[in-house]
Amino acid sequence: VFPSPCGSQKGFPGSRSADPQPAKLSRAELYKPPTSEELTQLKETEDLFHSSLLRLQIEELLKEVTLKETKKKKIDAFLHEINSLLGAIPETPETELTDQAWLSEDVKVPFLQVPFNVKGRFHFVPPAELKVVGSYLLGTCIRPEINVDIAVTMPREIFQDKDNLNQRYHRKRALYLSHIAQHLSKEKLFGSVKFAYMNSNHLKPILLLRPQGKDEKMVTVRLHACPDPGLFKPSRFYPSKNNVRTAWFMEQSSPKEGATEPPTPHYNNSILCDTVMLSHLHLLSNAATDFPGMKDGLALLKVWLNQRQLSKGLGCFSGFLVSMLVAYLLMKRKIVKMMSGYQVLRSTLQFLATTDLSVTGISLAKDADPSLPVLDDFHQAFEVVFVDPSGLVNLCADMTASKYHQVQFEAKRCMEILDDRMVDGFQVLLMTPKPMLRTFDHVFHLKHVSKLQGTCKKMQLLNELMDRGGNYVAAALPFVVSLLARGLSQRAQLVAHSLPQISEWPIDAEPPKHKDIGPLTFGLLFVPEFAASTLEKGPQADHLEALEFRTFWGEKSELRRFQDGSICEAVVWEASTVCQKRLIPEQIIRHLCGLLHVSLLPCVLSLGLKDTSLSQEAMVSVVCSYDDLSRKLWNLKELPLTVTAVQGVHPALRYTDVFPPIPVKPIYSFHNRRKHLLLPSEEKPCPAYITPLKIICHMEGSGQWPQDKGAIKRIKAAFHLQLAELLRQQHQLVCRPAVTHTDVYKDGYVFRLQVAYHREPLILKEVVTPEGMLKYQDTEESRQLELETLHLPYLTSSLHGLQQQHPVFGSTSRLAKRWISAQLLSDSISDECVDLLVAFLFLHPAPFTPPSSPQVGFLRFLNLLATFDWKNNPLIVNLNTGLTGEQEIKNKFVAARSRLPVMFLATPKDQWSSMWTRERPSAQILQRLVLLASESRRALEEQLMDPLSDQDVKMVFRPPLDFYDVLIHLNPNQIPRHLESVDRPVKSASRGVVKNSSAMNILFPVVDYDPVQLYLQELRDAFDDLALFFYDKHGGEVIAVLWKPLSFQPQPFKVSSMKGRKVTTLNNELVCVPNVEAILEDFEILGEGLVKSVEARTEKWTI
Repeated sequence: VFPSPCGSQKGFPGSRSADPQPAKLSRAELYKPPTSEELTQLKETEDLFHSSLLRLQIEELLKEVTLKETKKKKIDAFLHEINSLLGAIPETPETELTDQAWLSEDVKVPFLQVPFNVKGRFHFVPPAELKVVGSYLLGTCIRPEINVDIAVTMPREIFQDKDNLNQRYHRKRALYLSHIAQHLSKEKLFGSVKFAYMNSNHLKPILLLRPQGKDEKMVTVRLHACPDPGLFKPSRFYPSKNNVRTAWFMEQSSPKEGATEPPTPHYNNSILCDTVMLSHLHLLSNAATDFPGMKDGLALLKVWLNQRQLSKGLGCFSGFLVSMLVAYLLMKRKIVKMMSGYQVLRSTLQFLATTDLSVTGISLAKDADPSLPVLDDFHQAFEVVFVDPSGLVNLCADMTASKYHQVQFEAKRCMEILDDRMVDGFQVLLMTPKPMLRTFDHVFHLKHVSKLQGTCKKMQLLNELMDRGGNYVAAALPFVVSLLARGLSQRAQLVAHSLPQISEWPIDAEPPKHKDIGPLTFGLLFVPEFAASTLEKGPQADHLEALEFRTFWGEKSELRRFQDGSICEAVVWEASTVCQKRLIPEQIIRHLCGLLHVSLLPCVLSLGLKDTSLSQEAMVSVVCSYDDLSRKLWNLKELPLTVTAVQGVHPALRYTDVFPPIPVKPIYSFHNRRKHLLLPSEEKPCPAYITPLKIICHMEGSGQWPQDKGAIKRIKAAFHLQLAELLRQQHQLVCRPAVTHTDVYKDGYVFRLQVAYHREPLILKEVVTPEGMLKYQDTEESRQLELETLHLPYLTSSLHGLQQQHPVFGSTSRLAKRWISAQLLSDSISDECVDLLVAFLFLHPAPFTPPSSPQVGFLRFLNLLATFDWKNNPLIVNLNTGLTGEQEIKNKFVAARSRLPVMFLATPKDQWSSMWTRERPSAQILQRLVLLASESRRALEEQLMDPLSDQDVKMVFRPPLDFYDVLIHLNPNQIPRHLESVDRPVKSASRGVVKNSSAMNILFPVVDYDPVQLYLQELRDAFDDLALFFYDKHGGEVIAVLWKPLSFQPQPFKVSSMKGRKVTTLNNELVCVPNVEAILEDFEILGEGLVKSVEARTEKWTI
């Protein structure tokens, strides 16, 4: 192992022992000047890392992923045993390649032999040489998966002259490995002997050996068969040469007259790879000598690639590739051997972010041999080019341009994150996984990859198929992705695909077919401004590109005249609502798939949020009506004091109301009348729930305002009466004044006006001490008033602004709230708290980009709840970028942790008190929430990533009820929001309202009347000490009850504390215990007419 880059453990004698003792240093040692090594280290920390914490985190991570010495010794012993076993395998007699009867039945050749007939002869001779290659020798392999690669050199005598043609070499290689597998499988040394494809490439089977017993997980030894070094002439394998004959591949008897053979660059590359393994090892070991930073840098880069799912599969950005890239940067002096691991990481990411290898390839070859192919030859044959030191092998042969662009995009994003001092770069870059579902705004699945055979036929990809050994997925994928990228060019900044992967298989099973990679997944990352545009503007009609545009879009393309007078080709997509516009990319993909003969399945979360598609529009109309009302309030004449500000505080006014209000007018016959009011009728079902939209009206200050809190309340009541009177006179609005507010019916909505006076909170804080001194201190009343009149309006306007920047903020927040409510927890966590959690995802999205679809926002919300460390960190939501001292908040938080709420949210206007989470959630509820979030996320991601199973995404919105002790079933007729439930009822009672936004002179409707909430309040008032009550306010039919365990412990008998209890004797003493039967009866009596039945679920509470 290389020495640790951070100096030795000088200052810590005995630090290896179990109980480290403080080192006793003499005075001279204590004040010794720092060594040059320590000085460089200090300077580097100051210059490179934003904080010394980042350096420590990286060192900790490196300790965790590097291989321990003890394990190394075990692995070395295992390798020696394999070495001796391989030398002892017997030879076999020579047979035709197609005659494989000499292999035992227990081993199947790990190669798809299509077409089967091929010339050539084969016999087994023990390997000429065994060499360990790859990351194990360099010390750059990282846990959890330790792979040791061994190159097994096949002797020259088993090859013939034309073995480079028609897969003969590949088949000999596969037979060679089969014979080794047959012998090693009998040995006791191995826990498992299996086959796999190297990077899922069908032409390259390898043999996997794992030790016996508990060490099986410790290491996987991979045997790669490779040819004798001077066997093939390199010139036969230039990218422009052909080595697979069409007649053989198509199984025709003789080649067509005069037909030229196409080049087979991928096939040639796969043979060349085997010939240069050792030279790559030499190159890397030269780079790594005297360069401890390389080892650390590679470990960090590998972790970075693993977290982004880029390092496994066909055409992946593997650990080997990234090692070669670091060697290239070293050769080009972009990296020097003095650098630390973190500098290597930064330099490599910087290079990836700024270099597009699909346009300008790079080469490790030093001297230009004129006979070797040049970079342009490679660019014609491959999408991404990175040539090895021999000048022959393209290390990125299987990579698609799209995959490289994804790596490039990630690298750019990471450089931004590393330079941003506000972000914890380490956590975000190296510790946060980025699965496709949480990374991309839209995810599509290609369910059955075998359909790509049709695509290959349609696009005439025969040459590609021959080149890829018949692998139609690899042949068609680059074309499919580039077609999608072209169709979505204006909307998507990134079109990515999952890497085709094939897992290992037992040696007695048939090798996996091309279709066994399972579904392929495509991810789109949108440009938010253009993602939902209905128009695709093409070139002008008289330009040459217009014809190309027409052929690409087919009958969708039409000529249109634009406002600037130009006549252009254009494609218009049908979409009227915001929700449909969001799905335009899906329409485009459906159209493009028609060209490809494949069908891609979108995995989209479409929930019945009561006409979700229209709710965005509903919200906009609420906001318009509110804007109009606030103008009318400002311009009211004859008010003694003018209105200085009108601020909305209802969630609908910040676009986050789960079910935005719909304009309605009451049906009189359904209600009882009294003067100008309507009241619920006892015979009829409960009327529809009409939510009052709360608005704060700030009145100007004046010397006439009294200084007494009682008098202020009376003045405010007078203002409420006056506002109602003036709105009726000047604007003919129907109003209903009350002491604390005035309700106004306008455009079918009910607005609740509440007058505020800016000095009132201060007057409420006044306390007179016994000595007659006047002092100010926070009281519950003043705090509540400040919250309603100051903080809530500010929060609402900030989030309203956020919605303008990120159009899916509102929809994401509504999904999140619907989920919390469906889990029966909406009373345990405030609306504002959920809005802030969702805002955090948009303001601090690193390592992702801000969500551009509600589904990805919702998944990240669940992930945030489940993975954020609530105990040790504050969640800092930097609204309007008004915060700079984030570190100060963290320090204060740590110091005062025990006194702070369990979920601590800091915002610019509320840095220390976390006002939205002060009362709730409690520690138990937060724990429950975290558990539910992680389970829901797992279930949802499994469903969305498995297109073959037809599952219901509403599953995560159906709460598990077996956890509760008592269920109170309600009568649906008395649930006003019954239609909002997750599984919408087929029929529901009429609710006595009709949609109408133009009614003027009406009797005032029943506002804010929800019998279930009133019943819940009564239950909580009466039984708060005995039980917790949970309910889904959006149409839930069940109230779930959980007994508090402490209240079920027998209490000593006292006459004063007999509420809900009965007397019983325990060990000859009188004690009180809860009278459960009577309590359940009380539940029914309290809810008469509303409660259908009370179901006691458990016997947990028998004493």
